[in-house]
Amino acid sequence: MSQHFVNALLFGIYPYVCLAMWLLGSLIRFDREQYTWKSDSSQLLRRRQLRLGSNLFHVGVLIVIGGHFAGFLAPHWMVSPFLNASQHQLLAVMAGGIAGIIAIVGLSILMYRRLSDPRIRINSAHADILVLVILWLQLALGLATIPLSLAHMDGAMFEILSDYVKGIVTFQTGTADLIIQAPLVYKIHIALGFTIFLISPFTRLVHIWSGMATVGFLVRPHQIVRKR
Repeated sequence: MSQHFVNALLFGIYPYVCLAMWLLGSLIRFDREQYTWKSDSSQLLRRRQLRLGSNLFHVGVLIVIGGHFAGFLAPHWMVSPFLNASQHQLLAVMAGGIAGIIAIVGLSILMYRRLSDPRIRINSAHADILVLVILWLQLALGLATIPLSLAHMDGAMFEILSDYVKGIVTFQTGTADLIIQAPLVYKIHIALGFTIFLISPFTRLVHIWSGMATVGFLVRPHQIVRKR
């Protein structure tokens, strides 16, 4: 298979397969298995590690996700009066780098807690561990792009990636061609990012819908679990 075909398949077709599965799969799960629409709690075990890791991870990852949406989807005409391409890239690298470090530290604590405690591990589904590993790899890949970005601060790659994301969202043809020459770490980061959408309806990640759908999620109290 030619490089052009593989690139078109992975970055032109695969994203829509993932997004379609994310939407349809989530709707079907909500309709048929509402009692599984949650993130199972293990709060009674290693509570301090859970609180620290969860808070760090969620704060960091929410900033990362928000930054990706704002950075890549904001129209050029809206950003250009305030930031040129180089400044926009620097802002994204600094904010995303700090938030990414916070998130991966928190996720590392959560992974250590889940894998090191036999009581938690034996009650963890394989999907729970898989989700943690995939999210950790995705954060690590995002951080790995920072040295490349800092080495080329002209903003050209940032604008290419921004145009690619906008092209996917607006169903533009030939969008995959924009990143055919992009460094491999960017491509893996993009492909794994869409894969997270793909697996979300079948894992605990589906509970993101509930959090994003309510402003109250940001100020809700911690879930309290008590023994009988």
